[in-house]
Amino acid sequence: MATPCIDTNNRTIDYLRISVTDRCNLRCVYCMPAEGVPPKTHDDVLRYEEIARLVRIAAGLGIRGVRITGGEPLVRRGLTGLVAELAAIPGISDLSMTTNGTLLAQHAAELARAGLRRVNVSLDTLDSDRYRAITRLGRLDDALAGIRAAAETGLRPIKINVVVMRGGNDHEVVRFARRTVSDGWNVRFIEVMPIGEGARAASAHWVSSAEIRAAIEAELGPLEPTVLPGNGPARYWRVPGARGTIGFISPMSQHFCHACNRIRMSADGKLLPCLFTPPDAEIDLRTPLRSGADDATLASLFRQTIAAKPDGHHLDERAVPTCRRMSSVGG
Repeated sequence: MATPCIDTNNRTIDYLRISVTDRCNLRCVYCMPAEGVPPKTHDDVLRYEEIARLVRIAAGLGIRGVRITGGEPLVRRGLTGLVAELAAIPGISDLSMTTNGTLLAQHAAELARAGLRRVNVSLDTLDSDRYRAITRLGRLDDALAGIRAAAETGLRPIKINVVVMRGGNDHEVVRFARRTVSDGWNVRFIEVMPIGEGARAASAHWVSSAEIRAAIEAELGPLEPTVLPGNGPARYWRVPGARGTIGFISPMSQHFCHACNRIRMSADGKLLPCLFTPPDAEIDLRTPLRSGADDATLASLFRQTIAAKPDGHHLDERAVPTCRRMSSVGG
């Protein structure tokens, strides 16, 4: 087994998030403009065999967890084949996916058979009309059907990601928390971040994790600490006696950069050491990959990315960062 890579801040980097497409069937208000984004051409986007080769190289450097993201990954055809190929790579012990869930009911069973272990589902409201307003295109029933299908096919634990926005869905946090008791959901409340479309609204609509937790405890009583498997930055709690959990992801109020274990690969083959990496600091894999670079050369680009990983995002020290939309790096 390969020795994990250690970055210059003594963090073990063993987790790779891969955006397989920048396209999405929704237009969430904090992620994409209503008209969508100009789609990348077929040649711009990494082919599945290219992604699989790069993951094999990454596994040789100590990457153990891989998360497939988008855009919405399930809008890309043939994704199950990629899942099967990645699941078979020696060293990859955790293969997961983030999705909006609206197409999941159609694919959950085949994804589970192919080797996907678990899913995170983005779901910002439990109100049908509000869901339509936030996503601009989606149906809440489709997302809920996807969650049920994932549970039925063993893609667990299912984590429900809720981006909390003041004046939008912040009044629903207790309703979500109750689902951890009634339905065993694992809900994660995420502070809105100043990236992409969300950058414009982040300061006005930001709600801290502390405020969210206080609202929940005012209704449901004190939470008790707990844990949940995975590679993410959430801190987990539980309503006493609940089967499910409540997680808080606090990139702004309690940033977790000191423990970050991940790098990202965009759909067009760029490596990002941090979610907030500016375009001029991204490391190009696609060009050398398609120019005949050997595995050792590509491995050196992974090492270069890990070496360039900053100690933190420093959002409190500058204006909105000049980085990609969330839809192109998978959050």
